[in-house]
Amino acid sequence: MRGLIVTGGNIRDDFAREKIKTGGYDMIMAADSGMDFLYRNHLTPDIIVGDFDSVDHDSLDFFREDGRIEFCKLNPQKDDTDTEYAIRDALSRGVLQLTILGGTGSRLDHVLGNISLLGIGLENHAEIELVDEHNRIRMIDKSISIRKDEQFGRYVSLIPYSATVEHVTLTGFKYPLADYTMGGFNSLGISNEITDDVAHIEFRGGILLVIESLD
Repeated sequence: MRGLIVTGGNIRDDFAREKIKTGGYDMIMAADSGMDFLYRNHLTPDIIVGDFDSVDHDSLDFFREDGRIEFCKLNPQKDDTDTEYAIRDALSRGVLQLTILGGTGSRLDHVLGNISLLGIGLENHAEIELVDEHNRIRMIDKSISIRKDEQFGRYVSLIPYSATVEHVTLTGFKYPLADYTMGGFNSLGISNEITDDVAHIEFRGGILLVIESLD
């Protein structure tokens, strides 16, 4: 089951509309002010969650009149963000592939927090991606391959999320690696490029952030 969460960060409408049109999502969820994007683009979510402290009242009133939408009102004084609640709720409903739009922006604390939430997917054996018009961000704990004709953008950056990532081997990239231990406090994995039809990221032990960037 494929799901989409639209949350309240920066969203470029044309990019997001195309992503929704082609994404084949079985469920669309708005997290708090993420509903503003859906409202102004005449899109209807299946579920809306949040404490509604930052949402436009026109959006909220409009969607409240639609009896098809499920609402989940959260307490403003809570430990988790609306986005975290939405992720956990989506996975509890059987979503195994989840895309988050609006999870990036000028609030770096929110961006870093949302990147950390990608780990919920690892805990629940689900794939979560954080996407905007410039980047696709994933967190992985096992080897993956990326087809050049399916990659997001031009660059692929690998950033250790755990203290170390062991036995990293990169093939099909401009800058390959062989049985290398990646750690923090350096920029070794930034701005690689896929050169073969398929690039392979192999490792044993640890957690990696995979960031595919357009420019």
